[in-house]
Amino acid sequence: MPARAETGGGGLTTVWESPHAVGEALAAQGYLADAPLRTAVFLAGALEQPLLLEGEAGVGKTELANAAAAAGGARLIRLQCHEGIDLHQALYDWDYARQLLTLRAAAGGLDEGALFDRRFLLRRPLLEALESDEPVVLLIDETDRADDAFEAFLLELLSEFQVTIPELGTIRARRRPLVVLTSNRTRELHDALKRRCLYHWIDYPAREREAEIVRVRAPGVEEEVVLRVCDAVLRLRGAELYKLPGVGETIQWARALAALGDGGDLDATLGVALKVREDLDRVRAEGVLEGA
Repeated sequence: MPARAETGGGGLTTVWESPHAVGEALAAQGYLADAPLRTAVFLAGALEQPLLLEGEAGVGKTELANAAAAAGGARLIRLQCHEGIDLHQALYDWDYARQLLTLRAAAGGLDEGALFDRRFLLRRPLLEALESDEPVVLLIDETDRADDAFEAFLLELLSEFQVTIPELGTIRARRRPLVVLTSNRTRELHDALKRRCLYHWIDYPAREREAEIVRVRAPGVEEEVVLRVCDAVLRLRGAELYKLPGVGETIQWARALAALGDGGDLDATLGVALKVREDLDRVRAEGVLEGA
């Protein structure tokens, strides 16, 4: 069933009629979502509720937000979380250099309140998303890397979709963005934040599903190479490694073997899939890929 034109103030230019329509729209962007994920994205749009995606690195959490924005005709605004992130990096800051120049030019005859005019306001991703007149998908990436204080702020923001800037007052979302939060689960997020969100765990795809993804994302790769790479990745994920290869590595590995021609050499290209020296050594020492 096709998507319909939006009539309300939601975050997309289209509102999908069903999870199936979500799947078709995402597939058109090269993203293959299974039924539970299609349903989660559909409900996030229909209920205007943030979607929290957890899973191992490389399973397609960030890529889903990119695909959803493209599929829904929306602008993607990304906030990359990191240790020590604060409101001045995520929400807003003041252009102190311009304020100082303006103050000097006024030779002291400028009212202090004028220094906090909007022309001096630097909008960061969260404020940009709240004040956008166009449809927005707001990606809050790797939320687990932020600290407790910032997580508490996100809880407030996502509850009301409004923020208070002391110098300007309360700013409410002009239209609610579709919010996607991701977490690699390096730490547990608080229950209060999770309760504000729809939740979905993205696991590594099954072999057949991953092969289908590779066919879509690397259409020029021969079928024999696609299946060979997916079998090899399955073996790697069954080993005790520091960092397992994600779907992105599977796609790149298939492209690398295709570029080499004649089937390529899995061992010689192992660095496409694995990024830790100890993992490379272990796979070779234990013969994980022998016969692959």
